[in-house]
Amino acid sequence: MNDAGKTPPASCCRLRLFVAGSTLRSQRAIENLQRVCEAQAGQTIDLEVIDVYQRPELAVRYQVVAAPTLVKLSPAPVRRIIGDLSATDRVLHGLGLMPLAPGLP
Repeated sequence: MNDAGKTPPASCCRLRLFVAGSTLRSQRAIENLQRVCEAQAGQTIDLEVIDVYQRPELAVRYQVVAAPTLVKLSPAPVRRIIGDLSATDRVLHGLGLMPLAPGLP
């Protein structure tokens, strides 16, 4: 469910960002992901930020063992990206939103 309480459209990119409290690394991941989402004009993104200290059962359910971790739930396949998400090109590639630029491993 998105913030409006409606089921997201089928073409929606569903993301869950797992953070560990309000640490600097968690805040950086949130800010970096917001920049990535803003750059995807025209793309519907359903984003939920989950604090593993407040919702540990969700961390177990989504098999999150480190924070911050971004989980792309849809469209398939499910993907996980661990870290502060500062490498924008790699995040976009990892989410399947753009090809990796030549020369990047």
